[in-house]
Amino acid sequence: MQRRQGRVNAGLLLLLYQISQVGLQNIPSVTLGVLILNIFLFLNPVRSLSEVCISVKEGFYRKNWQRLLLSPFHHADDWHLYYNMVSMLWKGIMLEKKLKSIWFAYIIAVFSVLIGVVYMVLEFMLMKILDDPSYEMNCAVGFSGVLFALKVLNNHYNPGRVSSVLGVRIPSKYACWVELVAIHLISPG
Repeated sequence: MQRRQGRVNAGLLLLLYQISQVGLQNIPSVTLGVLILNIFLFLNPVRSLSEVCISVKEGFYRKNWQRLLLSPFHHADDWHLYYNMVSMLWKGIMLEKKLKSIWFAYIIAVFSVLIGVVYMVLEFMLMKILDDPSYEMNCAVGFSGVLFALKVLNNHYNPGRVSSVLGVRIPSKYACWVELVAIHLISPG
């Protein structure tokens, strides 16, 4: 779970291009702050990915709770960062304008911690139900869980829309769940 060093970060360059196309003046303050924090920590990680990822073993058994704060803001590689932050850019623009910055910042902070807790609970349940101790070792980083929660919230505030998932038109309130299953089937782990 280590980034390859010394290579061109095409995903990062593309992300910076996307941000420039939107224009800094058009990005609400909390959204911009989240983008900057994620980019900064990608370029200057607090610790290695294996030391910030969240797992049952590290978070629950070893009580390394700081991982709940660190894991959402670290990414496996530049493309992981790119996809997450482009998604954050669009969701942030829509939701922060609707919810206002202070409430949106609160939601980001709460979701960032809660997603790690939910991840550990699900991994712990899988470990017990399937009697497979490997689930306590699964370690995750990235902002994807927060983005999924923001997508559910966005669908709540913007009902009645239709999304296309793999070419199939689905009401947006269900699309995020279908996307989650599709992503897991296409790219497990």
